[in-house]
Amino acid sequence: MLDGTEDEEKFLAAGIAGLQQNSFYMHRALDSNNLRDALKYSAQMLSELRTSKLSPHKYYELYMRAFDQLRKLEMFFEEETRRGCSIIDLYELVQHAGNILPRLYLLCTVGSVYIKSKEAPAKDVLKDLVEMCRGIQHPVRGLFLRSYLSQVSRDKLPDIGSEYEGDADTVSDAVEFVLQNFTEMNKLWVRMQHQSVSALMFGHACRHNSCMFSNACESFILLADPELRLAVGLSGLQGPAREKEKREKERSELRDLVGKNLHVLSQIEGVDLDMYKDIVLPRVLEQVVNCKDELAQFYLMDCIIQVFPDEYHLQTLDVLLGACPQLQPSVDIKTVLSQLMERLSHYAASSAEVLPEFLQVEAFAKLSNAIGRVIEAQPDMPTLGVVTLYSSLLTFTLHVHPDRLDYADQVLGACVRKLSGKGKIEDSKATKQVVALLSAPLEKYNDIMTALKLSNYPRVLEYLDVPTIRVMATVIIQSIMKNGTRISTSDKVEALFELIKGLIKDSDGTSNDKLDEDDFKEEQNSVARLIQMFYNDDPEEMLKIIETVRKHILAGGPKRLPFTVPPLVFCSLKLVRQLQGQEENPFGDDASTTPKKIFQLLNQIIETLSGIPVPELALQLYLQCAEAANDCELEPVAYEFFTQAYILYEEEISDSRAQITCIHLIIGTLQRMHVFGVENRDTLTHKATGYSAKLLKKPDQCRAVYACSHLFWVEDHDNMKDGERVLLCLKRALRIANAAQQMANAARGSTGSVMLFIEILNKYLYFFEKGNPQITVASIQSLIELIMNEMQSDSTTSDPAAEAFLASTMRYVQFQKQKGGAVGEKYEPIKYEPIKA
Repeated sequence: MLDGTEDEEKFLAAGIAGLQQNSFYMHRALDSNNLRDALKYSAQMLSELRTSKLSPHKYYELYMRAFDQLRKLEMFFEEETRRGCSIIDLYELVQHAGNILPRLYLLCTVGSVYIKSKEAPAKDVLKDLVEMCRGIQHPVRGLFLRSYLSQVSRDKLPDIGSEYEGDADTVSDAVEFVLQNFTEMNKLWVRMQHQSVSALMFGHACRHNSCMFSNACESFILLADPELRLAVGLSGLQGPAREKEKREKERSELRDLVGKNLHVLSQIEGVDLDMYKDIVLPRVLEQVVNCKDELAQFYLMDCIIQVFPDEYHLQTLDVLLGACPQLQPSVDIKTVLSQLMERLSHYAASSAEVLPEFLQVEAFAKLSNAIGRVIEAQPDMPTLGVVTLYSSLLTFTLHVHPDRLDYADQVLGACVRKLSGKGKIEDSKATKQVVALLSAPLEKYNDIMTALKLSNYPRVLEYLDVPTIRVMATVIIQSIMKNGTRISTSDKVEALFELIKGLIKDSDGTSNDKLDEDDFKEEQNSVARLIQMFYNDDPEEMLKIIETVRKHILAGGPKRLPFTVPPLVFCSLKLVRQLQGQEENPFGDDASTTPKKIFQLLNQIIETLSGIPVPELALQLYLQCAEAANDCELEPVAYEFFTQAYILYEEEISDSRAQITCIHLIIGTLQRMHVFGVENRDTLTHKATGYSAKLLKKPDQCRAVYACSHLFWVEDHDNMKDGERVLLCLKRALRIANAAQQMANAARGSTGSVMLFIEILNKYLYFFEKGNPQITVASIQSLIELIMNEMQSDSTTSDPAAEAFLASTMRYVQFQKQKGGAVGEKYEPIKYEPIKA
């Protein structure tokens, strides 16, 4: 056994030293044109390659040093032939080397020159070399020897257009040579899995008894020695797991030596489709199937797929796919077939002209059947393998037959059948493949409508766990948003909600309590954005869509409603605007879609929020609906929405900050309402001013009360201008501001800021400019003087913001004065003396 890395380094160093020493003497002999000494030292140099003490990686390092020297030796042989030396004599001479391995390296080197000399048919020399190399049966030494043979002969094959092609040398001879070399190399490579300690012992024995084996093959020696035969027989037994793993790693490092033969085959110009179909592929697949080795079968199948043209694969699908079920069950067949389908997909995408070829050979049917047979032949195939195969098949189908949705649906259906009885997929890698499978149609068509036509699409979804169903639902929504897809019928909405039900409602026996709050909000916001994508020009169909959405979101539970109700409300209001101004249906509301019917539905939708602690949201939605009813001239409807908003304010909203926000929303919305008669408007404005005066803090009361002044002076509506009530609101606001000053003085010993008075002054100026007769120059001047006195008072706290606000206000007054005309005259009496610093 090897003693470890350090010992191996020593063996390598010794091998390199011996190689360099003999190469030195070889070069000296070459310089002296001493052929016999050159052959003698070259053979001794190549004897270093007979070692069995190096791993493949280290052996490769030694081999490459020898390879460099052999190239120089080959050049010398060429020079010798040009000087008159018979290449045939040279070919015979090197065969007198004492050991078989150096002899064969020299034979391959001379054979390369022999072919180049054209003194014998290339096929005869190649056949002789490939047969002679059978003398080395040690896996590693044999692989490198045959790799050298392949390297020196690849540019001398009798290919079409090659200088070595002739009557006696044909492409068939070149193919036969490469296939034979490939077969022998694969056998050696596969045999490495059985190589163990006894094989190393055998190599060591050979190294120290070279004289008795000089003219015989290593395999014959093995059979002649009973002890060695027994040792090698025992080596077939499985060793420890670590030893086996090491051997497999070493084998993997050498796989390219075998695969290069297939690359050489693919580069032969004369290998047309017929030759590939009749000779090359059957011979290669025969070797792949018969070797019964997992590593070799997987690698060689991958090589076949990668090195030969796509057109050849397409025309030989039957043969190639027929080999798949014959591979070892442990072979990663899913990767092999996936790579094949990926290459064919790219081939189909490369040009539209090749698509008829796929139809002609019925590629889809053949691949589909092959996948089915492979899965049946491997009943224990993991779910990951099944899903990966069908994911690749679907991708292939979408590239080659984008217009055949029935093919795509067949793939999904076949996947469902293979997954039936397995329950939810728990393997994370398999789950990702299912997501890839379901995402493929979305990415290809950029249209969820196409996916909705696939009847088996939702059936595949059922095999995902709850978190992944939510992920897939998010992917679907993102696809819709990215492509701006409009969902235009209630049936499509129904089908879509079936696909994204993981976001719409909790699955049976599950809860969203464990879901991260930020993730939950993001998911529900995506659903909200989705609802905005539902639209149809036909009001009847649009109303059906709204009712369908309502049915689904109400089933989602109270936690989701604050996210999903608002977009549905605005979607409904969009329909209201579409119908705005249409005449009432003479046959009654039940016969068609009318704004009144939609408002009734909206009232019911917003009521669903009553059981959830979000009264501010419900109030905002009621006010939005009231404003829409105002635009439709539906006074009773608008009044009802305001009533509901007031009830929420009185009964549900107790937080002082929320009250401030809501009262200003109420005031702002009520100001824009023009549909109310005097009685209804008075009732609502009276309530609003009452709410304003009852806010917790005096400054908030003041601001809300002076905001109410706008309820009594609405531009463009002469019947909604009441100057006296405006003045009353402003005076009430002044009283509240004064009370706030007094409270501040009592609590802190200073009257605080005059900001409120300046804000009220701006309201006075606003209504003064708008022509309210109750707002006079005298009242404005009086307020200015009040503010100036307060700011100059010793008890008033200095407030730079208030001072800047007042200065800005008075600059506006000065600007109005400078306009001249009626406006200038109106503002001229207002006097202001800035405070002196």
